[in-house]
Amino acid sequence: MNRTLLFVFSVLVMRLAMATAMADVVPIVSAQSTVTTLSQNQLTDIFLGKVSRFPNGLPAVPIDLPEGSAVRVEFYGKFFGKTSAQIRAFWAKVIFTGRGQPPREVPDGAAMKKLVVQNVNAIGYVERDMLDPSVKVLSEP
Repeated sequence: MNRTLLFVFSVLVMRLAMATAMADVVPIVSAQSTVTTLSQNQLTDIFLGKVSRFPNGLPAVPIDLPEGSAVRVEFYGKFFGKTSAQIRAFWAKVIFTGRGQPPREVPDGAAMKKLVVQNVNAIGYVERDMLDPSVKVLSEP
């Protein structure tokens, strides 16, 4: 019985460590954007190419990090409940049927933030510790 308790305790500690190691990812727009909030469904629709405009009618330009990026994995998991494989399969189908293209990719969080700041129609995501007055957070899950 002691071995079982030790195993369960070890698993719980590992899960807690993994959860705290994950970055706190938030969706952002430029501080100059008139968009102030989005529901989780609106955010999902924009990033999955189902809509191309913000609720206020302005164009929405989603920006993504590279596939495999830990921040991207957390973003899609946290806000959409999707794994990287599910997102990849979704876009493969959309591209194959000619119904759209995935969001533009940038190499890292700094490039994401820079592009969002420069384009009031852009929407992206960064780790919370990258926030400053040049961007604003849209929604939380």
